[in-house]
Amino acid sequence: MSRLRAPGTLGMLLSLVPAGLAVFLPFASQGIDPVVALPVSQGIGIVIVAVLVVAALTSLKALDSLVRCVGLTVIVALAAGLLLAARPSGDAVPASGFWLLVVALFFQARTCVQRFAGLEGSPRLATATAALFGAWGIYFWQILIRAFDVPKVLLPAPSDIVMAMIEHAPTLSGDFIQTVLKSVLIGYALGCSLGIGVGVAIDRSPFLQRGLLPLAALTSTIPLVGVAPIAVMWFGFDWPSKAAVIVLMTFFPALVSTLAGLQAAGKLERELMYSYAASPHRTLLDLRIPAALPFIFGALKVNATLALIGAIVAEFFGSPTAGLGFRISIEATRMNMPLVWSAIVVASITGSILYAVLVHFERRVNFWHPSIRTR
Repeated sequence: MSRLRAPGTLGMLLSLVPAGLAVFLPFASQGIDPVVALPVSQGIGIVIVAVLVVAALTSLKALDSLVRCVGLTVIVALAAGLLLAARPSGDAVPASGFWLLVVALFFQARTCVQRFAGLEGSPRLATATAALFGAWGIYFWQILIRAFDVPKVLLPAPSDIVMAMIEHAPTLSGDFIQTVLKSVLIGYALGCSLGIGVGVAIDRSPFLQRGLLPLAALTSTIPLVGVAPIAVMWFGFDWPSKAAVIVLMTFFPALVSTLAGLQAAGKLERELMYSYAASPHRTLLDLRIPAALPFIFGALKVNATLALIGAIVAEFFGSPTAGLGFRISIEATRMNMPLVWSAIVVASITGSILYAVLVHFERRVNFWHPSIRTR
């Protein structure tokens, strides 16, 4: 593989074309306009292009080590910081050089992500690649919002969202406790436990399989917006009504996945347990439940997101003066969009953490399964 065919190297070199035009375009016109935008001088654009040239020269080498990838990322991040500092201010319109530098920086950011994605090693590198991709996405979100001067009501910049999170940290912490620690965790634990327990009971009893399974399937068709007001009338405005909605949402996925997992044990394995004169109870504990664990963990991961969504939506129909759903609903009517987005970010981070914790436990428990061993 030649150096120019290395992943991202061609894109890194192509980025120098718009970067060079960003510097020399103002000199080609009669009146020297700023490279980036008023009142930023052309020197900042020259410095950015110089940094991008260094990054491109670094990219000509086969970046097959983590240290070189980190170095390339730091160099490009320096140029990104300079360009962010040179964003238009007030009503200033971005000059053509500004957009050329944005295009050049996009190509180089793409190369950085490709370099990290091409590294082989521990799963932490995959996490670092995802984090780097997300960081670049937030960066371009910030710089484009500022360049186009988008109103906060339509879409606030990431910096505005972070400032709102810092300013309203006590309020968001109270909302987190109300929604996550009370409604989500309790409803999630009850719903998944009931689903798994009923799944085992249905598998052991043909009578329940014929009579209870259709009723369980019926619960999955009940619309959330219809059952949430009823739950508020039955259990009140506090967290028990939200937990009841979550139980209803998470019960059926856990039930179906448990039934599918219990049927996943192979015929040869079951005949082997029968030849050992193993009781149905022993076969269930030693063979069928371990075989069902990958299916159960799949349902647990799906239910982690369903529980959070269900709690937030249920809070739209009645809640005390706390909760992420309550905060989103109230602040949206006040046009306080940075705080609305702050609550959304808190919910998204919480859901991601719950999912990551479940994936970690799945790796520990199902280490024997081929889907885990091949990762």
